[in-house]
Amino acid sequence: MAKQVIGNLKLRVMGGKATAGPPVGSTLGQWGLNMMDFINPFNEATKEYMGKNVIVHIRVYDDRTFDWTCLGQPVDDLIREAIKIPKGSGKPNTEKVGKISRKQLEEIAEKKMSQLNAIDLEGAVKVVAGTARSMGVEVVD
Repeated sequence: MAKQVIGNLKLRVMGGKATAGPPVGSTLGQWGLNMMDFINPFNEATKEYMGKNVIVHIRVYDDRTFDWTCLGQPVDDLIREAIKIPKGSGKPNTEKVGKISRKQLEEIAEKKMSQLNAIDLEGAVKVVAGTARSMGVEVVD
């Protein structure tokens, strides 16, 4: 018989730098999970993302075991990194903080294609462009 899933956790953690402190320790502790069973493999697997935010999904089972998947950097971080801005706009409709090209959108869409709700690259580019616009980034051709 398959294990029953009792929790789905989503965390944003610094790649290669997970510690027993918040947010990892406090979240896993609430579910009665051994933190070091997550921290050591996570840090090993995310060395290439050292110092960058990474999205992690953790599935908790009824016997207090878990598995996890790393989704890489969030799209908004990739956009900010591509156009070298510290943060998005607080008023994206009126205050623009930068410009992003179609080529940069395609590069980001290719990286995140497997996780986006899109059938082809064109649809993925539209999803990434929408995220950029909601951050106050102007999309140029």
